[in-house]
Amino acid sequence: MGAPLAARAPTIAALGIVMNLTLDSCDDPPAEWVDVVDAGLTAYSDAAAPLHEVRAMACIARDAQGRVVGGAVGRRWGSCCELQQLWVDEAQRHAGLGTRLMRQFEADAVRHGCGLLYLETLSYQAPDFYRRLGYAVQFERRGFPQGIVKYHMGKTLPLPQG
Repeated sequence: MGAPLAARAPTIAALGIVMNLTLDSCDDPPAEWVDVVDAGLTAYSDAAAPLHEVRAMACIARDAQGRVVGGAVGRRWGSCCELQQLWVDEAQRHAGLGTRLMRQFEADAVRHGCGLLYLETLSYQAPDFYRRLGYAVQFERRGFPQGIVKYHMGKTLPLPQG
């Protein structure tokens, strides 16, 4: 039988890590906790990757009164584009507006040189809608309540030649 794990692995003190830390946890973290973690991760990421190049994108639909009745919101970075949200007002659903928003969002992505568009959707949302538009499931995450599945889906967009 080998030595206990503590005897085989370097101790935290041997690695030079401060030992007098406390850990706090909660289910509803204060905004300042989230802000500090977000700022720390942002600083680390900014030093490692050109995240300043990430650009927001959006496409919205308005009715005759100018009220927003649907929209596609996302971001692009290099040749990748992420759809973060697609929403269509309930009164406008099943009339083609979602498809029109997606086609416009895709065209905008191509205009910016994005050859890949990806998204996440839950099983009760719109995976079949995205499949009909040519998106393929790249990954499924199971284990959510009520049998809900999260799908990571993607689509290669045709970029103009030359």
